[in-house]
Formats: sequence, structure tokens, C-alpha cells
Amino acid sequence: MTSRIPKRNVVTTVALAALVMSTLAACGSGGEGESDGESITVQTTDTIPDRVAATQEIIDAFTAETGIEVELVGVAEDQFNQVLTSGAAAGELPDVMGSIGLTQVRTLAANDLVNAQANQEVLDALGEDTFSPRALELNRDGDELLAIPGESWAQLLYYRTDLFEEAGLAAPETYDDILAAAEALDSPEMAGFVGATSPGDAFTQQTIEHVALGNGCEMVDEAGEITFNSPECVGALEFYGDLIGNYSVSGAQDVDTVRANYFAGQSAMFIWSTFVLDEMAGLRADALPTCPECADNPAFLAENTGVVPAILGPDGDTPAQFGQITNWSITASADTEPAKQFVEYMMSDGYVDWLAIAPEGKVPVRFGTAENPTEFSDAWQTLPVGVDTKAPLEDFYSEDVLEALQVGVDDLLLWGIPQGQGDLAGAALGELPISDAVAEVTNGGVDPATAAEQAAETLRSIQDSLE
Repeated sequence: MTSRIPKRNVVTTVALAALVMSTLAACGSGGEGESDGESITVQTTDTIPDRVAATQEIIDAFTAETGIEVELVGVAEDQFNQVLTSGAAAGELPDVMGSIGLTQVRTLAANDLVNAQANQEVLDALGEDTFSPRALELNRDGDELLAIPGESWAQLLYYRTDLFEEAGLAAPETYDDILAAAEALDSPEMAGFVGATSPGDAFTQQTIEHVALGNGCEMVDEAGEITFNSPECVGALEFYGDLIGNYSVSGAQDVDTVRANYFAGQSAMFIWSTFVLDEMAGLRADALPTCPECADNPAFLAENTGVVPAILGPDGDTPAQFGQITNWSITASADTEPAKQFVEYMMSDGYVDWLAIAPEGKVPVRFGTAENPTEFSDAWQTLPVGVDTKAPLEDFYSEDVLEALQVGVDDLLLWGIPQGQGDLAGAALGELPISDAVAEVTNGGVDPATAAEQAAETLRSIQDSLE
């Protein structure tokens, strides 16, 4: 997972502009542990300095307990493939890969760099039934477990519960519900909906992916054939074009302007990730809500906002949502036993401290232990969030909202991952033909069917280049 400041929810944008190799040697063998000379290297794509420091504190506790020394290496997300290729060629892979997304997990697996047996042994030790089944499913390839799911973040549809209740509107869970609410609440002062429309922007693709998945729209099918020109995808583009064209604000919208419109009280609905939760509660000074009511109560929007995790379109079978699971994977060349001990620790004794690094973007996918099945999910609700001011999410959001965040992983989908096309999905985020299709439709440049066909052709070219 990548964190953007202030654009914090776009997976392919990295926190640092270039490769960051933060090589932090863990503390020595002091404390309770008696070192027997074992040491491992752990690579993370979570390279924001304060998060690296917080991770190092957890590692220090692990070393003190076990005597196993850990070298933490930070690699910026856009350099992952390059570093992986050079490391594999030189025989210098880390023992554990951490904070890697599902696409990166598939890249590891495609290059035979995963120790699936070691991952399975970690899962067996922790207890498979303590994890989200969906998080595990997305990390499996047949019977092989490619990674241990660590946490999740998700895209959500946020809506003003006060306005919906006043207008007698149902929660916007379907295309029809969303359009009806947008039409009812749209006015010169208030847009019915705001969402991303900027071309060449990963946030735009993530937004339409969130909308389209529940309509049965897939980028590629099980046979590896590009399907973005399917009726389901055309229908999703048509729906989004109607929503933006009739009930939104003018001009191209990006991650900042979408949030700013809702924060100003000028939109009834918007799509963003879970990373907005602390900001909406008024806990981040450079991204404060500015709605009229927010002057007296900075948490007004948080207290009057509901969430819809998964959306259902008319051509879809079940509701779905876009999001990401970040994972731990033991590599094929790892020193297996200490690597297993480390991952087990991060998912047990160190898990709450790990979630506490950024609770709004680290929603637990291991809910508890066999003895206490909700231990970690209960603790997560109490963890302080925010940047300039800190307070737990439960101080601002209802129990229904917090529960929706945690069960949302059950409906999580990503283009290309279930079909074994993780490399294609990653490459598509590099060129962003689907974002361009959204921009063309929402600015009236082309009709949805033409835009979908153009995007599909570009995706086929990308796919050919990967062969």
C-alpha cells in the first residue's frame, strides 16, 4: 500500500520520488533474546520515514524476544520490479517481502520466487480460521499460498447520512440508488456526486474499477482474453458518464478536488479510500473539512457520513468493491525458520503495533486468535488515527461504519488478480488506458462503447508486450 501526502490512496504512486534504500540494522542481541547468530533481511515498500521508524521499533522488540537480527530495507513501490529483477539475478533476495500488494505477490510467484510451503506453515501456526477467507483466497494459486495477508484498505462510496435521511433516500448501494440520490440532492449549491475524471491518473482507474466490478465488468477473463469492451464494462462507463455529466461539478476531478468538494459541503456523495477517514474527522491540519457546519464542529462530516463498501450494478451478480490487501511473503531463497518466526510475530505479538502505524489504511484481515476471535479487530477500533491531532476512529464513526470497513474485505475484487493476470494489471496501471476512457466519456469526447473498445485495444497491446 502506498500512502500519498496529500494524495494518499493511489496504489501506484510512491511515497518517495526515487528508490529509497533505508537499510536499518536492528538492535543487537540485548534484552530477553539470546542471539544465536541468526539474521534475516526484510524488504518493505512502506518507505515513509515515520512508518519505517515505527516498523523498526516492532523489529527491535522481535529481536529482543528472539535474538534474531533483522535488516530492514525500504524499496519505493515504483522500483519494486527493477530491484526484484536485479536482486534475483544477483542471488540477493530478501528473506521476507513486506507491505506488498496483490499484483506484486503475483510477480514474485510468476518468477518462482515464493516459498509457498513456508507461507502455509506460518498460516497453520496462526490459524487459518482467524483470517478473512477472501484475503487468503486472493493470495492463493491453486493449493499454494503465495503470501500471508497483512491488512487491507478499500475504496468506499461515502454519503451524507443527514441529507439522505432528510430526503427519505435509501443508502446508495446500487446504480439505481446512486442515480436516484444524486438526482434528488443535486442543486446549484450541492453536487449530487463527485468522482475522479482526470485522464492519466491512477485514482481515476481505481474509482471506475470500484464502480464497475459490481456490474460484472472485468479487464480480462479466465482465458486471458481482454474483456473491457464487454457490455458490463460499457454499462459501467455509461452509468458513470451519466452520474458525472448530470449531477457533478464541472472540470476534470482528481484525488484532491474530489475530497475538497465533499469536505466543503458541496457534494452529497464521493468515492475515496479509507485513508480519508482521519482527515474527515478533522485530524489532519493540511486537509481539514471546510463545510459551514465544520467551523463549529470539525468532526461534523465524520458524524454525518455513511459508507457503502460494495456497489451492485444491473449486470452484476453480487456487490463488489475495489481495494488492496498488503501482504508478507517468504521468498524462495529465505533462511526459512527465522523468516517464519518473523512473519508469525508481525501477525501476532506485533500485529496491533503494526496496524497502529496507520489504522485508517491498515484494516485488519486477521481478526483475532483462536482464544479471542475478535482481539485484533476490537483493538483496531481503539487505535489513534490522524497526523496533527490523534484520536481513535470510534470517537467519530458509528459502529455500523466501523463494521462495514472490516467486513468489506469479503467483497474485495481487483482486475486481473483472480484471473492470474497480475502482471497485466500492474502494467495497465502504468499506462492507464482505462482512466483515459473515463475522461473521454465524462467530457463528452466519445460514447461509452467507443471508449471501452479503445481501452481494450490498448490493453491488448500491453498484454502483447508482456509476452
